[in-house]
Amino acid sequence: MTEKVISKKKNGMAALFGILLLFAASVAGIIAGGFVIENNSGPLMLAGGVVLLIAGILFVMVSLVLCGGLKVLKPQEALVLTLFGKYVGTLKGDGFYFVNPFCSSMNPAAKTRLNQSGDVKSDAVMSAAVAEEYGKKISLKIMTLNNNKQKINDCLGNPIEIGIAVTWKIVDTAKAVFNVNNYKEFLSLQCDSALRDIVRIYPYDVAPNVDTTGDGIADEGSLRGSSEIVAEKIRSEIQKRVAEAGIEVVEARITYLAYAPEIAAVMLQRQQASAIIDARKMIVDGAVGMVEMALERLSENHTVELDEERKAAMVSNLLVVLCGNRDAQPVVNSGSLY
Repeated sequence: MTEKVISKKKNGMAALFGILLLFAASVAGIIAGGFVIENNSGPLMLAGGVVLLIAGILFVMVSLVLCGGLKVLKPQEALVLTLFGKYVGTLKGDGFYFVNPFCSSMNPAAKTRLNQSGDVKSDAVMSAAVAEEYGKKISLKIMTLNNNKQKINDCLGNPIEIGIAVTWKIVDTAKAVFNVNNYKEFLSLQCDSALRDIVRIYPYDVAPNVDTTGDGIADEGSLRGSSEIVAEKIRSEIQKRVAEAGIEVVEARITYLAYAPEIAAVMLQRQQASAIIDARKMIVDGAVGMVEMALERLSENHTVELDEERKAAMVSNLLVVLCGNRDAQPVVNSGSLY
């Protein structure tokens, strides 16, 4: 299905003026016919009055039917028109249009509401927004889909919870209306499916021997550390799936990322243990460097001559002081090591 844009129908004001003239003439004909019939001036005049009355009523009905062809569009709105089941074209752009009054507008997703970031409104405003959305007009604005959080296993099998926000817009109204049953529900389902496919490639955090790019080489890609890359892959995957629905995915962003509750406590302990080990390693490296520096300075300046046993004792004492969790409490030794 190819979109056909109707661009030569911005004649709504002239059509409205013509309809008003027709309506006024029809009302005048009804009044004149009724006056002639009431006076009953003769058979010929009576017949003419009946003709005027019937014609006036018919043209009033015609003018009312023609009013159905008047369409008003605001910026970034569109109407998909069908005539007796056949697609005739799409009205795009703000303006006052007049089309065939027997054309009907199509929007199968008119009553479908997506979970969007701007849904938090007062009751009165919400009611007006819902009433407007239930119309047959298709919005061409950039919209946001904030899908619910999903529980998915990453590439290591760890269950995580993740949520995304997708900004999208309709670029082909014919595909959106006729290629899928409901383009909003279709988009939401494809977002869920694409998210699952991409998340299963990555670990939550950096893990050894994991290939996330498909080149056969282990890398440091992760959901937590490579959010920009993951988001772009999610956007590309969704775009491939919804192209047939006339939808363009502008951007996809990760809005929520955490371990699932059943393993969150264990993973927190693991992260704490890893942090403690890294901190201890840094402390030990620094302490060893300080001990080496102290021994070198003592040897260079000939401050004191130490044999191997005294050096070992000194190294032990310095490491205890530098690597301990508490302040050292020195003990004065008044005797000798020997």
